[in-house]
Amino acid sequence: MPELEIQRSHVAQIEPETLYALMRLRVDVFVVEQECPYPELDGRDLERDAQQWWIEVEGEIASTVRTLRDNAGQEGANWRIGRVATHANHRGQGHAAALMHAAIEHCADAPIDIEAQAHLEQWYAKFGFVRCGDDFLEDGIPHLPMRLEHAS
Repeated sequence: MPELEIQRSHVAQIEPETLYALMRLRVDVFVVEQECPYPELDGRDLERDAQQWWIEVEGEIASTVRTLRDNAGQEGANWRIGRVATHANHRGQGHAAALMHAAIEHCADAPIDIEAQAHLEQWYAKFGFVRCGDDFLEDGIPHLPMRLEHAS
């Protein structure tokens, strides 16, 4: 298997065709496939610290994640990883895991929060995330808050 090239950038620096493909993948997975009509484009992609991460395979966006800061500029600001999505044709090949490892390394200076779909709790636990609150429903899908603490 060829080495994966992980790319990342703020939306303002992404070529329009690539940005469209990234957003299309997110909508295809979270809105269409999961049948959750919600505002996928939440405005947070435009925040100063937000980064889109992705892997392309043969010209197609295979997987993507987003990192951003919660409470940016404030004491104790944490990171947030979300919008973890993999194209159906590329699942099970380790693309999302590779992106998670890279994003976690990038965010190593502060705790990282995620809102995991409940059925993925063990997958996120493999990266060191632990449950940090009660389950909740988001768009009819069970979720739970998880956090990865980093040693100071």
